[in-house]
Amino acid sequence: MPTGDYANTRYSKLNQINKDNVKDLQVKWTFSTGVLRGHEGGPLVIGDVMYVHTPFPNIVYALDLNNDGRILWKYEPKQDPTVISIMCCDTVNRGVAYGDGKIILSQADTMVTALDAKTGKVAWSVKNGQATDGSISESSTSAPMIVKDKVIIGISGAEYGVRGHISAYNLKDGSLAWRGYSTGPDSETLIDPEKTTHLGKPVGKDSGINTWEGEQWKTGGGTTWGWYSYDPKLNLIYYGTGNPSTWNPVQRPGDNRWSMTIFARDADTGVAKWLYQMTPHDEWDYDGVNEMILVDGMQINGAAHDVLVHFDRNGFAYTMDRASGELLVAKKYDPTVNWATEVVMDKSSDQYGRPQVVAKYSTQQNGEDTNTTGVCPAALGTKDQQPATYSPKTGLFYVPTNHVCMDYEPYKVSYTAGQAYVGATVAMYPTPGSHGGMGNFIAWDAAKGEIVWSKPEQFSVWSGALATEGDVVFYGTLEGYIKAVDNEGKELYKFKTPSGIIGNINTFEHGGKQYIAVLSGIGGWAGIGLAGGLLQAEGAAAWQAAVAGQNAPTDEAKSISTAGLGAVGGYAALADYTTLGGQLTVFGLPD
Repeated sequence: MPTGDYANTRYSKLNQINKDNVKDLQVKWTFSTGVLRGHEGGPLVIGDVMYVHTPFPNIVYALDLNNDGRILWKYEPKQDPTVISIMCCDTVNRGVAYGDGKIILSQADTMVTALDAKTGKVAWSVKNGQATDGSISESSTSAPMIVKDKVIIGISGAEYGVRGHISAYNLKDGSLAWRGYSTGPDSETLIDPEKTTHLGKPVGKDSGINTWEGEQWKTGGGTTWGWYSYDPKLNLIYYGTGNPSTWNPVQRPGDNRWSMTIFARDADTGVAKWLYQMTPHDEWDYDGVNEMILVDGMQINGAAHDVLVHFDRNGFAYTMDRASGELLVAKKYDPTVNWATEVVMDKSSDQYGRPQVVAKYSTQQNGEDTNTTGVCPAALGTKDQQPATYSPKTGLFYVPTNHVCMDYEPYKVSYTAGQAYVGATVAMYPTPGSHGGMGNFIAWDAAKGEIVWSKPEQFSVWSGALATEGDVVFYGTLEGYIKAVDNEGKELYKFKTPSGIIGNINTFEHGGKQYIAVLSGIGGWAGIGLAGGLLQAEGAAAWQAAVAGQNAPTDEAKSISTAGLGAVGGYAALADYTTLGGQLTVFGLPD
């Protein structure tokens, strides 16, 4: 599975490559994907075959590991190119999954396709969205997860007013088993008003409606494009939901449940056991979709808990009891986070579990057409979807992070199906007054809520991390370096690949030897300026016309800097270090 295991630890027990010999790594072979946009996710190895995926048009290659990566088969779905224009933050795809002799691909146009793993022929294909031509602006960027006999997959598009849901399809034939929406009536959110809890209390009837004004929940966002995890003992699936639509908080009064929420759902029925909303009434686009990492027996305040650990976009890291949904720890994993002072942990308080918003950085309180400046983190969060890793040897989490702040100006916007529904102008920049870079790679103690060490990087660390039993932790950088550090953060090895790395580091064993593999290919939200051609005036103006409309900046410099939902200006210097190109690089020790 793309996550390595159901617990999302991204930890490997392979130890042939270790802290003493990792300096000797060398490139063993490479493979060009033939696609130029952002390459998120990573290769999947099943037996002697490696499956490699690409961003749109979502090609899947089966490569023979016994024969120099010879192409066994190639599958390229036929998709409406209109879909490209409604994918807000690049045409990424985070990988394929394997089960029942099938490779499962979630295409950009929302089709979920099962391919025969040996031949690449289509076994079945189903439509996960309402339309595949971009007319409703639904898309799909996430990797499926297979649990028992079901394929779990979400939906993308909150920047266009798409209503989020997570769906389970029967692996055998692709028929829909259940679907749980993020917003709406209990019958559609699959919430039991008496048994489903939020911080230990029943949520009550139609909780997915009554914190929205009128029927805003129908275009309420809460999309589900992140990672999913699963606890076989509890039979619960865990995932997070994204931002509410629109980005203008003034237009949607209320807590906007259940956007920005951790869900725990029964794998067989989809019924929610518990949920926790991290950022009620989001004012900054702090999607809650980042991965949930499951760890057993963590000692917190003298008691052992089987926990879920989540590094949220909002800059807080949460440690929760994954059976009950009890909030155990909520601490900032970047000390410069300023939009809130703390998350209240006093169970007797009416603010229990809520972040305490600082008025100066509240885009709601400052109002429409007011530019709220110096908000940390920026909309792309202290961490976006790039997955962290956990080592049971050290008990620490190793986390790729962004060190970025923003200015945020909301404006009134109306909903039209298929059109952008953003309603804010955003500018991003490195966090002022710190090390001057835009990223850190950190070690985190989730029991205490403390940073153990932090390694600064010039740009955000946008790759997924990998910890191994060889006492090595791997990650990639936006300039294109794959790096290896020891458990204390000391750099042991680095190699510059042909393009920026936003993919996830993978390790596998073949023929008795351990290998490291990674996809290069700059893009994603941080690299959208390069990937989408937004660094030049013409490309930026076209983006602004499509997304901001009459609110598009007329000044050329501002048009470029605020394109890509604010990321273009923040990461413009990336063009001095890397360029487009999709490539797989496989590393190994000398023969």
